[in-house]
Amino acid sequence: MSFIKTVCLLLACVVMPASWAQSFTFTAIPDENESQLKTRFEKVARYLESELGVEVNYIPVKSYAAAVTAFRNNQVQLAWFGGLSGVQARRLVPGSNAIAQGFEDQYFKSYFIAHRSTELNYSTNFPNLNGYSFTFGSKGSTSGRLMPQFYIERNMGKKVDQIFSRVGFSGDHSRTIAQVEAGAYQIGAVNYKVWDSMVEKGQIDTDKVKVIWESPAYPDYQWTVRAGVDNTYGAGFSEKLKTALLNMKDPDLLASFPRQSFVPATNKDYEPIESVALTIGLLD
Repeated sequence: MSFIKTVCLLLACVVMPASWAQSFTFTAIPDENESQLKTRFEKVARYLESELGVEVNYIPVKSYAAAVTAFRNNQVQLAWFGGLSGVQARRLVPGSNAIAQGFEDQYFKSYFIAHRSTELNYSTNFPNLNGYSFTFGSKGSTSGRLMPQFYIERNMGKKVDQIFSRVGFSGDHSRTIAQVEAGAYQIGAVNYKVWDSMVEKGQIDTDKVKVIWESPAYPDYQWTVRAGVDNTYGAGFSEKLKTALLNMKDPDLLASFPRQSFVPATNKDYEPIESVALTIGLLD
């Protein structure tokens, strides 16, 4: 991948070099460490290339908003979005479709985590969060911002800025965990898959930070394909792409998400996410 191509996407350029007009390009929301994302999605690119018979490139972006912008500008034709970013992208490019989601994404959830100094413990009842400092993940994150904010405001009966002594946005789930573990924030909201994976790998000191509440299930991550790909890459391309994603069986590829498998998805599956985003004012 050329330096110019990479810089162009990261800066959300509108004009694409003609030399990559026929390559198929995808991105993913940066919900974890960038180097980890690059490793896992370049393997996915090679798999898709073998299945689709076209050049496939993965290009990283620096933020959730940049992923949506790249999709809007046709700099990428496919994206691994969260629930909210997928809704945003499809609203900007009518005719685009969610085509596959992880099996687990049908029943996704958020964890609230707390530093040991709070002396808060796990409970199925919603915790009293008044007066604590709190960090979300990215402002565009479904599991790290949208759904946590919804549950906080619904259960506490007031807006987040009336509840917490200080509110932050870490940028991604890994940083949220690190900040709460270090005590920079007392409580945070994270993607349960990232937490569980990091605990399994011994990357979290659970003597310093623990889960205190988990949310009800909601739909989250999905692959969304941009409108018009059949015109560019040939009739039936989007269906061929969907089949390739659903047939991704290699345990190494699936573990990099991590997901046990991919299942079909439709735009209708994400109507609850759109409704919540409208309710709390994250969509116009």
